Amino acid sequence: MKLELLTTFLEVSHTLHLRIAAENLFITQAAVSSRIKQLEEELGIQLFDRSQKRVKLTAEGHRLIRHANEMLVMWQKLKQDVGIAPGSSSQLFVGSMMSIWDIVLQDWLQKIHRNLDDVHLHTQTYSPIELRKQILSRLLDIAFIFEPPFVENIVTEKVSSVPLQLVSTSSSATINQLENMVMVDYGESVNSQYLRDFVECTEVRHNMSQPRIALNFILEAGGSAYLPKQMCFEAIRKGKLHLVEGAPQYSRDIYAMYLAKSYKTALIKDALQLFPYLRN
Repeated sequence: MKLELLTTFLEVSHTLHLRIAAENLFITQAAVSSRIKQLEEELGIQLFDRSQKRVKLTAEGHRLIRHANEMLVMWQKLKQDVGIAPGSSSQLFVGSMMSIWDIVLQDWLQKIHRNLDDVHLHTQTYSPIELRKQILSRLLDIAFIFEPPFVENIVTEKVSSVPLQLVSTSSSATINQLENMVMVDYGESVNSQYLRDFVECTEVRHNMSQPRIALNFILEAGGSAYLPKQMCFEAIRKGKLHLVEGAPQYSRDIYAMYLAKSYKTALIKDALQLFPYLRN
């Protein structure tokens, strides 16, 4: 199967319009139709319903989207693996939940750049379920999550334990008087602790998936949130944020996962050793 067929399919599935897809791909509309027809003939299924003016994905077409994306990513990874950038001897494909990038991974990437100067980095952001799939499919070498999965052939290592502290833009805030409370998603274990401790005394004003977004939000609009200690250190020192006295203290464990039989195991372990938690 030619990759151009999958690329064309994905473009049509996104635009749901043959003419627009053709313009985006810089080919003729007839070429788009021909490629889609060829792909349908190779698979033996109908991918689009063309009975109306605007094409519509069939159930089989919807199922193909994920596989098509994975095949294109795999092809890109294959090209990169056999054609490593000049000056690099190995590549490391790293995936994570969005919020973990903010908490610990930015500094870790800098350490890889400084200490493993022959490594070429590729980073992606996925949901926890998708991260496991990407590891098992060998599309990622390392993935970072909050809740470690118990999956055969996947190794999990705790790489960090991040203190979380309740801060507020108001110096007089108390745990019983928190205005504009922002609840950040740190995973089920922390979320459930928070709800048990605050369900009766504090109303959550907003829910946000990333601590960095929550930090910027309360600094601009005013309010309170549980944030990683290292993330709000400077704001506290400058008096822009204040610790809420008597507030429960939480911590968020972060785990790395990788294939037990990965051919990059030595590189993965070298990279993980750059986390202070593992070196101690």
